[in-house]
Amino acid sequence: MSSIELEARIAVALDSPVSCLQPMGDGCVADVRHGQLDDGRRIVVKWGSRSLALEGRMLERLRKAGMPVPEVYHTEDDLLVMSWIEHGGQIDRDAEEHAADLIAHLHNQTAASFGYEEDTVIGGLQQPNPETSSWLEFFRDQRLLYMAGEALKAERLSPETYDRIETLAGRLDTWLDGDIKPSLIHGDLWGGNVLALPGRIVGFIDPAIYYADAEIELAFSTLFNTFGERFFSRYEEYRPLRPDFFKERCELYNLYPLLVHVRLFGGEYVNTVEGTLSRFGC
Repeated sequence: MSSIELEARIAVALDSPVSCLQPMGDGCVADVRHGQLDDGRRIVVKWGSRSLALEGRMLERLRKAGMPVPEVYHTEDDLLVMSWIEHGGQIDRDAEEHAADLIAHLHNQTAASFGYEEDTVIGGLQQPNPETSSWLEFFRDQRLLYMAGEALKAERLSPETYDRIETLAGRLDTWLDGDIKPSLIHGDLWGGNVLALPGRIVGFIDPAIYYADAEIELAFSTLFNTFGERFFSRYEEYRPLRPDFFKERCELYNLYPLLVHVRLFGGEYVNTVEGTLSRFGC
């Protein structure tokens, strides 16, 4: 689709001509642009992926949960038009506390089972969400083994390493107990998906939502140093962490996003996965 055709689609959908539209650089799964309509609205446009209507639904679910997210102006399978959120700079200490307030509130949104009402995506990859009563079974089958299998099929992961992941999956009851409640999570909580201004969080983008053990979200935030000590201290005022999170489960849970990166990129992420497997005796 040409730029002229894209602008025409947006103009019809939002009942306002597009005064400008500039590339923001290719996203992971779609072309991303920002611009302005003649009626004054500043917009972000994603197009080219077949999962953009799903992304719009996920953003609306987070909005209903009280999270600051872009306003969704229009969705189609291959087109998503959202409001621009003014942001810039690092996530400072006060913004970390604000993030903890927001994320703890999100994690208080519960469901009867793990998973979600539909499959979602992470980094453009299918993320299956069959509703499951057991977190151990869900994490084992729909996260670890599923994504390891996808990486194996893509020849990013060796059969030997896949076998080691299977061995770990068979021992999960060593580290995971049955007293875990489903919490709604953003699902892709790295710094690039958290928009901030000095002292506060102004938006969360690119969700990969489902109901999970909330700790898998907290673990992911440590993988790329999204938040620091100030965040965790504040979060625990609302939701104290269970014993041994940092000692064991943080690294265990980060196998899932690492396997996502293995499936997408391979390379050094494979070494990190193998190091984690060794750490857990597999």
